[in-house]
Order: sequence, then C-alpha cells, then structure tokens
Amino acid sequence: MKKVVKFGGSSLASAEQFKKVADIIRQDENRRFVVPSAPGKRFKTDTKVTDMLYQCYALAEEGQNIHKALQEIAERYEEIIRGLSLKLSLKEEFEEIEKKFTGLAGKDYAASRGEYLNGIVLAAYLGFPFVDAAEIIRFDEDGNFDGNTTQDLVSGKLGTMDAAVVPGFYGAKPDGSIQTFSRGGSDVTGSIVAKGIHADLYENWTDVSGFLVADPRIIKNPEVIETITYRELRELAYMGATVLHEDAIFPVRREGIPINIRNTNDPEAPGTLIVENTCRTPKYTITGIAGKKGFASISIDKAMMNAEIGFGRKVLQVFEDNGISFEHMPSGIDTMTVFVHQSEFEEKEQRVLAGLHRAVDPDSIDLESDLALIAVVGRGMRATRGTAGRIFSALAHAHVNVKMIDQGSSELNIIIGVRNHDFELAIKAIYDIFVSAQL
Repeated sequence: MKKVVKFGGSSLASAEQFKKVADIIRQDENRRFVVPSAPGKRFKTDTKVTDMLYQCYALAEEGQNIHKALQEIAERYEEIIRGLSLKLSLKEEFEEIEKKFTGLAGKDYAASRGEYLNGIVLAAYLGFPFVDAAEIIRFDEDGNFDGNTTQDLVSGKLGTMDAAVVPGFYGAKPDGSIQTFSRGGSDVTGSIVAKGIHADLYENWTDVSGFLVADPRIIKNPEVIETITYRELRELAYMGATVLHEDAIFPVRREGIPINIRNTNDPEAPGTLIVENTCRTPKYTITGIAGKKGFASISIDKAMMNAEIGFGRKVLQVFEDNGISFEHMPSGIDTMTVFVHQSEFEEKEQRVLAGLHRAVDPDSIDLESDLALIAVVGRGMRATRGTAGRIFSALAHAHVNVKMIDQGSSELNIIIGVRNHDFELAIKAIYDIFVSAQL
C-alpha cells in the first residue's frame, strides 16, 4: 500500500512539530512520499515564513537592502535545524535566494522558497531523497497548470523511487522560471503526487482532526465528519468551508484515491475520509453546513415571462455583459431572482438595471442587499423525508426569516438565503436540529 502524506505549515512550524511529523511518518512504512508546506505560525502573533518572503521581496522591488530581512528568515530555519540536531547548512541556498531576489526573479519564486527550504530540512531529517518540485510539476508559458506533462514527469521520476520529499505549492514553466499555485497549493501538489505514483491513500495532515460539520467559530466543538464524498466536499468548499484547497480534489478524484484529513497534534484521531462514493450510512441526515455573507438579490417581475422564449438567457446576458457571475437563480411563473456577490454588483448596479429594462422590459425590478447563503449538504438527505420541512421548522423556531430556498435535482444540497444578521443564528438552528438533537 502506497501513501502520500502532506503536512501543512502549522505542522512544520518548529523543531517540536518536525519531530511529531517524523514520528507519524515512521509509524507507518507505507508513508514514503512526503509533501511539506512552508513553516507556519509558531504562536498566534507569529508571521508565516511565506509572508516573510513576500515582505522581503517587496523590499527588493523597492531597491532596498534585503540582507537583514533574509537573515530573519534564515534564523527561522536555523532554529529548526538546531532543534533537530542536524548537521545541515542552508548558507548556499540563502546566497542563491539573495541573488535571485536582488535580480527580481519574481514573486512566485520568492513565495516558493519557503516550501523549497522546508523540503530540504525535512528530507535531511527523515533520510529521504529530496526532489525539487520544479523538476516534476509543470506549468505552461501562461502560468496554467500542465496536467499531462506533469503526470509524465511525476510518474517517471517518482515511479522509480522508494521514498521522496517533494515540496508543495510550486512548479516551473518550460523556461525553468518558478510558478506557484494559489495559497494553500501544497494540498494540490500532494494530490498530484498521489495520482502520479498511483497511491492507495492521500493523507493530508493539518491542525484539525478532520472536516467539521460546521464552522467552529459559530458552533462550539462541532462534530467531525467521518466520511464525505467528493461531491459533498465540493459543495461545502464552494460555500466557504476551507480545510482543503478546492483544486486538490480533482487529480485524486480521477484516480479514485481517497483523501484522509488528519491532525498532526492528535495522530490517533481517525479524521475525515474523503471518497468518490460510499455505501456507508452517514451518522447524521446532513453531512455539513457552510455559508457566506455578502450577497444581493435582483428580482425581475413580468407577467407571462414563462411564455417568453429566451427570457432567462436575456437576463443572464445582461449580467455577463457587465462581468458579474451569478450564484443562484430561483424562479416562479412571473418572477425570476438572481443572487450575486454584493461587492461585485454595487458599482455596476445602475448599468445592470438599465440593461435589464432594455433587454426584457420587466414590470418591476426589486433589489435586496445584505443577504447570506447557507448550504446544507448531505447524501443522507436523499433517503430522508421531510428534510426541508425540518430546516424551515428550525429556522422559524429561531425567528429567522427565510428569503430564498433552492434545492438541486441531485437532492444533495439545499441552499437557504437569510439576512446577514441572521447568518450565525440560522447555522446554529440547523446544526441543533440535525446534530445536537441526536447526540
């Protein structure tokens, strides 16, 4: 059985955390391919190494001396190296970094050095070979990820190795220049490596014991989701749940490789298993709750709009022409409502309204702002009658006014619109009715 293990920044922020990571890897001989992030915060007011690198490079862009700022970063690694009693020097690496920063090699190069250096340290501590991600993760000239070339390079390089440490977050363009994924992209690297070596499991180690049913900032000590499907995770991630980088799902999903979210600081906890599909009965009717604030709704009323061919297309064309994407679009016989991000819509609202009048000649248009959308997601809802009724009942009992409800044909999720100020109250009410009531 082959496992790829990815460790986040908080898992590798100090020598103490490095030792925990090494213990986890050595406890299972199948954990042979390791993807590290850059060192995260050691304490609440600390600064992540990636942010320190961005700040240092900004000084270089301004033509200022960066030696002191770079020394502070070097000291972070030296502290780890001393704590691990390693005979390792990063002097040459930092000399090269200073040279490249001064030569303005680019922000992506600057940001990638945190993972690069951490990979060297972790490889030395584990006694594993180090493989620079720039050798095997490929982007095209425009900075778009090149999945086919990467697959060939990863399989060709790592397929012949028994173990390796591959730093996350970055790769290279054809000319060798460094290109990064978006923040949190080490998750993506781990997924790519898992696919490339045909792993049986991708373990993603972080500072939480799995994917939680609801946001712990809203619900105190929410339950951990035992098993979740890729589709459920995608729905929750889109609505703001952020344990795993969204793009990390796709490479392993195509291979049917499960992902296990685990906690470095509680390695005995089973965490959350993310799978393509499962016949396991979910613990609760719902799998998770997630949501976002800051939406606006535009309701277009017109008698007999249902008989007007092309009405919906004309409405959406106005939003497209103004560069605004829509989130949801519930409708009735004579009413069509479009939900959009309020921040995107506000500066263009008058152009949109004028465009709608010209395009479909509505009887009236009504705007509503300061709305929140909440996704209630769960494969268990398909086989359970009255789920929507229970949600309405819980919200009514909590005195929350529902502005919109939208359920997809898959019966996998129900989207509820409420006022921003009712957002937290609504999530608590839904959590209580489906989870707390069953504990």
